[in-house]
Amino acid sequence: MSSQARIAVVVPVFNEEAVLPELFARLEAVFAGLPDIAWHVILADDGSRDRSAQLIAARAQMDGRYELVSLSRNFGHQPALMAGIARAAEEGPDAVITMDADLQDPPELIPELVASWRGGAEVVLAVRRSRKDEGLRRVGFDLFHKAFNRLSDFRITSNTGTFGLMAGEAVAALVALPERHRFFPGLRAWVGFREAEVLYDRKERAAGTPGQTLRRLVKYAMDGVLGFSYLPLRLLIYGGISFCIFGILLGAFFVVRRLMGIEVAFTGFTTLVTLLLVIGGAQLIGIGILGEYLARVYDEVKQRPLYVLRRGKASGRSAPR
Repeated sequence: MSSQARIAVVVPVFNEEAVLPELFARLEAVFAGLPDIAWHVILADDGSRDRSAQLIAARAQMDGRYELVSLSRNFGHQPALMAGIARAAEEGPDAVITMDADLQDPPELIPELVASWRGGAEVVLAVRRSRKDEGLRRVGFDLFHKAFNRLSDFRITSNTGTFGLMAGEAVAALVALPERHRFFPGLRAWVGFREAEVLYDRKERAAGTPGQTLRRLVKYAMDGVLGFSYLPLRLLIYGGISFCIFGILLGAFFVVRRLMGIEVAFTGFTTLVTLLLVIGGAQLIGIGILGEYLARVYDEVKQRPLYVLRRGKASGRSAPR
């Protein structure tokens, strides 16, 4: 490794006008304590409706260590993150640090990430020891992290998100993956390489409101489960077998009662309707699960790009190719 390592920091941004000045100041303070690192920050603006893009562009004009990558509209957190990572990969840095802009991921943890990387780790995970989210978001995050590894066919370290560091080789492997429905923690783990963990306490947002709506968080969770698990499909098989066995046993039960003269004729309209509703409902759920997987196949076949850049809007350093 050269005496001065080259590190890119990738930050997806959506309506973070109130947070950006503090983010810039804290990043600069952190890297001032790492004089042997040549650093630059790539901020991928995900179609912000406030002045986020203008603030980033102005900063990039004053300081060449900052760069704006502007998406043509709001594509979502994961596409914006990948746009920034793909831009960073073009320059072949020694490592890439990914983090959110809202300062819930404290920049002050970067020296620990770098130290673990220099200690031999190729992927360094920032693992949340605690988090400040409240209400439904907190409950949803906790349930997802508890359930994910039980559902997934591929084990992923719990309580990890965007925040972390990847060596250049791992970044190149991640960028080469062609899929559209991206669950970043899962893909980061899937590419392999030596991992290390750094614990931290996730803070409250420095300002503003969360850009990730409940609908998008649910979609993100579904991308994680459906992208790394065949269990929902297997549950359909198990459910179908169970219903078949139950139906055979129930039919045998009524036949035996009829042969023994316990019942002169078949009765039980309520039982029949109940069974039809249960089985029909199970079939609809099964069709829905199959539809989710099929929709993902459809998206992959279309080969539609994950994001579109505003070519004329890139600021700082050289524009993305």
